[in-house]
Amino acid sequence: MPIRRLPPELINRIAAGEVVERPASAVKELVENALDAGAAEIQVQADGGGLSRILVADDGNGLAADQLPLAVERHATSKLNPGEDGEYDLLRIATMGFRGEALPSIGSVARLSITSRAKGLADAHAILVEGGAVGAVAPAGFPGPHGARVEVRDLFYATPARLKFMKSERSEAQAITEELKRQAMAHEAVGFALDIDGRRTLRLPAEAPGDVGRLARLGAVMGREFSENALLIDHEREGVRLSGYAGLPTYNRGNAAHQYLFVNGRPVRDRLLQGALRGAYADFLARDRHPACALYIELDPGLVDVNVHPAKAEVRFRDPALVRGLIVSGLRHSLAAAGHRASTTVAAAALGGFRPQSLPPGYPPPRPSGAGFSAWSAGGWQAAAAAVQSIPGLSEVSARAEAPPEGYGVAEAGAAAPVFDPVDYPLGAARAQVHETYIVAQTRDGMVIVDQHAAHERLVYERMKGELSEGGVARQALLLPEVVELDPAEAERVAARAEELAALGLVVESFGPGAILVREVPALLGETDAAGLIRDIADDLAENGQALALKERLEDVCSTMACHGSVRAGRRLTAPEMNALLRQMEATPHSGQCNHGRPTYVELKLADIERLFGRR
Repeated sequence: MPIRRLPPELINRIAAGEVVERPASAVKELVENALDAGAAEIQVQADGGGLSRILVADDGNGLAADQLPLAVERHATSKLNPGEDGEYDLLRIATMGFRGEALPSIGSVARLSITSRAKGLADAHAILVEGGAVGAVAPAGFPGPHGARVEVRDLFYATPARLKFMKSERSEAQAITEELKRQAMAHEAVGFALDIDGRRTLRLPAEAPGDVGRLARLGAVMGREFSENALLIDHEREGVRLSGYAGLPTYNRGNAAHQYLFVNGRPVRDRLLQGALRGAYADFLARDRHPACALYIELDPGLVDVNVHPAKAEVRFRDPALVRGLIVSGLRHSLAAAGHRASTTVAAAALGGFRPQSLPPGYPPPRPSGAGFSAWSAGGWQAAAAAVQSIPGLSEVSARAEAPPEGYGVAEAGAAAPVFDPVDYPLGAARAQVHETYIVAQTRDGMVIVDQHAAHERLVYERMKGELSEGGVARQALLLPEVVELDPAEAERVAARAEELAALGLVVESFGPGAILVREVPALLGETDAAGLIRDIADDLAENGQALALKERLEDVCSTMACHGSVRAGRRLTAPEMNALLRQMEATPHSGQCNHGRPTYVELKLADIERLFGRR
């Protein structure tokens, strides 16, 4: 068949399919243009799921009349400038957009109107593009002192086949909302507004730049509960800075929808984040639970390639191992710094479980005590006191028995010795044990209920992990080394990590192309399927770049051993034992959740308890 040159209009429509996949893609491109123009306020309107109409208005620098035709010309952009040698460097992209494809692509498949007033100019102008046909620049009205208003009508009317693959208007509108939320999370100093079919959907005022403003924006987008249960992340290594917020392990979700990654202010989707999060939270969450986080990576533009895909939603790091290691170590450091802290949602769920109940039938008992108000008024208060004291457990001494910490009881000359009160500890002083399973402690402003088995299980597990890291993982040599056949690429990846695996107790070596020889396995695993373990490791290396399978198996064994070696439910504890457990929890990182992400304790504030009884 002969080779033909395609007409420019068809070329533009083909290219538009890569850049503008759906209405949310058009919104993304237009919002990024507004951000590059220095906008402080961005307003978005969408009708019919964005297929009927999209309007993006900003107060940025705007465009002059002579710039409007260039704005809708393919591969014309203000984002790239030549260097001293006249060359354009695509490896150092510092703006959101740079391809010069968004506006021409949208104009080739829709009716596009751009109205703008440049900063410092008195007149505003507009240009219209319909199905790739560019109209003339004409004077127009503009409401603000400067900025741009880009309106897109009848998206994909020039490519009817694409319309058949669109989802419902509701789904497309939801995608637009999610896209705008991501942009808002990346730029907390910019105000965003979204109207869907004339209804106010999103109003996010500009926040102060920095961690405080960022947390306020994240709370507005991800929910107030996230801001109350988020840990600050701020770490730097070799010129790469990781910042943002990550949720406590006990604040977890059933899917990974609340995990966001931003690279140099650009929202991206990257499998690297999922693998790093799985590695960082492996000790704290079950496999079917996922943490919530918003992480921001800032690095030299030359160390990351954003020119991977026309949609610019994917990036490629020059040193992915450095970035992945920074995410894992940064998260683990912040989780360790959180100590025994558990999420506030635990207490909220506990309070929500309390419901006023009517008294059961037959209550009060058929033979009530005479030591009531009438007996007291008749002078029988001695009998009343005796009846109260006869209630089992009420006359027993409280469990408030423990030695004061060092430094208490030592007073300066002429001063009274400080009075120690154990309720000032973070987890308070033990008061009672309920059902031989739960410890009830009193704090200065509330109470704490501790699951003794879950708490001690985490303490034993953390001690075992410390012993493993200090003494190394004991190995068990195989009587006959096992040969595991893999794909040559998988075998090469596993052999390249031989030193890392040996530190975890698994000694392997290359055995020709497409095979791995296993000589020793971790003694903790006992009799294990070496071939299955190697294949799991190969899958992890291909997907996440980390040998998580072996680490998780070792952690599972330690977790099981900790479970069997911990204080069981149903064991009666003495007051010193309960208080010792509380103090050890306060001194042990991650003690706020068990090995599966469930809380080890619930803290109820006095004000919340008073609300339950109508005192507030």
